[in-house]
Amino acid sequence: MASLLAQVRTRWPVATPVAALLVLGAGSFGHDHWASLVVLAVALIGGIVAAVHHAEVVAHKVGEPFGSLILAVAVTVIEVGLIVMLMTSGGAGSSTYARDTVFAAVMITLNGIVGLALLAGALKHNLVSFNAAGTGSAVATVITLAGVCLVLPSFTTSGAGREYSPSQLGFAAVASLGLYGAFVFTQTIRHRDFFLPVASDERGRATGLLDLDQDGHPDPPEARQAWLSLGLLVASLVAVVGLAKLVSPTIEDVVRDLDLPYGVVGVVIALLILAPESIAAVRNAARNRVQLSLNLAYGSAMASIGLTIPTVAVAMIWLTGPLELGLEPTQMVLFLLTVVITAFTILQGRAYALQGVVHLTLLAAFLFFSVQP
Repeated sequence: MASLLAQVRTRWPVATPVAALLVLGAGSFGHDHWASLVVLAVALIGGIVAAVHHAEVVAHKVGEPFGSLILAVAVTVIEVGLIVMLMTSGGAGSSTYARDTVFAAVMITLNGIVGLALLAGALKHNLVSFNAAGTGSAVATVITLAGVCLVLPSFTTSGAGREYSPSQLGFAAVASLGLYGAFVFTQTIRHRDFFLPVASDERGRATGLLDLDQDGHPDPPEARQAWLSLGLLVASLVAVVGLAKLVSPTIEDVVRDLDLPYGVVGVVIALLILAPESIAAVRNAARNRVQLSLNLAYGSAMASIGLTIPTVAVAMIWLTGPLELGLEPTQMVLFLLTVVITAFTILQGRAYALQGVVHLTLLAAFLFFSVQP
């Protein structure tokens, strides 16, 4: 049994992307039967988990904070592919798919991943520490991106309703890319130390950078293994985007049959995409590396806005129909609460379990009011 489990652990990262591509090829010829949909859904989930796994392997090779950046971008590529595929289907809620999915990703990362990481870390280590300067700059970037891309469209007058005019959408896309690029430069080159895990004393106060070479983890993979994971990462992303195209009509049908708001589709997509990343954040927090968990959370929120909105803006050249980016009033209130609570969380550079519970409560409120607006 032990030998069998060892073989599974060794072979599944290679077999899963290949299997997902094969299922994608077979599903392209027809997938109306419920059994076929189950196979597609399993392959989709497997492709997402495999993509995150290979992103983590590559990340381990290049080191932090590059690792968190790679993982966040990989997840965002999946998200962008799902959004564009759903928008091209032209369903009843296609005009708000981008907004609903991006906002769901922001709420899940800022409240769900952060809350789980703080709770898991604090329950095991009593207090957890992180660099308030680096984390604060990440939060400020996320808030600015969300304000420009998701809040302002509800108040501008050039576009109809909660839409940007073409010139406004172009400005938001360029500003998002520029701000995201500036943060990446700051995180990886200019002030890299601000985003590395910190050591702390018994009272949770930061005492310096954590020695990652003494953390008990295996050494970084060899270059050959890293390149193999990079290739399998690309294969996994291709499979995920293609399978999402095949499964998306079923997601819409289920939401419609249950008489739920179409915004639930975006929530389901975000939950599906971010589930493996949430697991990675909790693992880091349990190892007293909460800074890496926060890098994952805020980096994903940042990439979700800073890369998705420009991509959707370019896609609108070919897509027809409106693009509503502005948040609804309930969404704005939840976002404002998240901003305020996040500011209090990162202010001191350390946190305890209650702060994780507060963030998870906000996530629960978001999920509940998405289903019952």
